[in-house]
Amino acid sequence: MPYDVESLRDKLREMLMEDIGFGDITTSALIADHITVKACIIADEAGIIAGLEEANLLFKELGVEVKRSLKDGDKVTSGSVIMKLQGPAKSILMGERVALNLLMRMSGIATMTSKTVEKARAVNSKIIVASTRKTMPLLRIFDKKAIKIGGGDTHRWRLDDCVLIKDNHLVLVRDVEQAVRRAKKAASFSKKIEIEVQSPEDAVKAVRAGADIVMLDNMSSKSISGTIKRLSDEGLRDKILIEASGGITLENIEEYAKTGVDIISMGCLTHSVKALDLKLKILEPRKPSS
Repeated sequence: MPYDVESLRDKLREMLMEDIGFGDITTSALIADHITVKACIIADEAGIIAGLEEANLLFKELGVEVKRSLKDGDKVTSGSVIMKLQGPAKSILMGERVALNLLMRMSGIATMTSKTVEKARAVNSKIIVASTRKTMPLLRIFDKKAIKIGGGDTHRWRLDDCVLIKDNHLVLVRDVEQAVRRAKKAASFSKKIEIEVQSPEDAVKAVRAGADIVMLDNMSSKSISGTIKRLSDEGLRDKILIEASGGITLENIEEYAKTGVDIISMGCLTHSVKALDLKLKILEPRKPSS
C-alpha cells in the first residue's frame, strides 16, 4: 500500500483535532502568544526509533521548526535526543501528546519487531517475520510502517491484498480442496492463495489443490515439524510457502523458527506491544527582541 503524504497529513490533522478540540485551555490561560521556545524529544530507554516522518509533519502543521539527525530505524539509547524543536510555545505544547503517542507506539513496534527478527534469524537465516491485521483501526498505516522499519514483513495490508482462507470460511465451505479451487477460480492470477490448516492431512490437500501458501495455525512446533516432514515425504514441500501463526512470541520464536517454516506471523507485534518510553522537554524560553 503506498504511503501517501497527503493522506498522512489528513490523518495527522484529524489526530490533532481529536486532542485539541476547541483549544488548549490550559496553555491559553498560562502562556502568552509571543512566547517562543526550544524543546527536544528524548528517549528514556533503548530501542529502535520510528515515526520521525510523522512527528516532523505534525509539528510543521503547527508552525514548529524541526531539526533531527536521526532517521527511522536508527538505534537509540536512554538519553538520546530524538529531535529538536523551535517555535511558538503554544504550538509545541498542543502537538506534544499526539507526536509522542505516535513516536512511542511506532518505536515500540519497531523495537519489538527488530528483537523478534534477530532471534528468529539466529536459528533460521532466511525466515520472514510478519505482522497481521491485528492493528488499531485507522492506525494500520502507522503500525505496518513500524513493522517494516523494524525489519519485519507487513503481510496483508487489507482484505484485497490476497486470498486468505481462514477457519471461519472453512466452517461455511467445509472442504479445504473446494475452498482453494473456488478461490483460484474467482481471484486474479496476480493474487496469491493462502489457507489456514490445522492438520498435516489438510496441508497436503491444500497444496494439491493449488494453494500458494499454507498457514499452520495454532500448531505446536512439534506438529509443525511433523507437517513439514509429511509434505516433504509427499514431494510437496518445495511447491509451497509455509507460514506458522498463533501463540508465537518473542520467548518461543526460536523454537518455531527451527522447524523450517518460511514465515512466522505474529499479532502480538501490534496488538499488545509496549510503547518505547520517550518524553518532550521544554528548554528555557527565548526572550522576545526589543
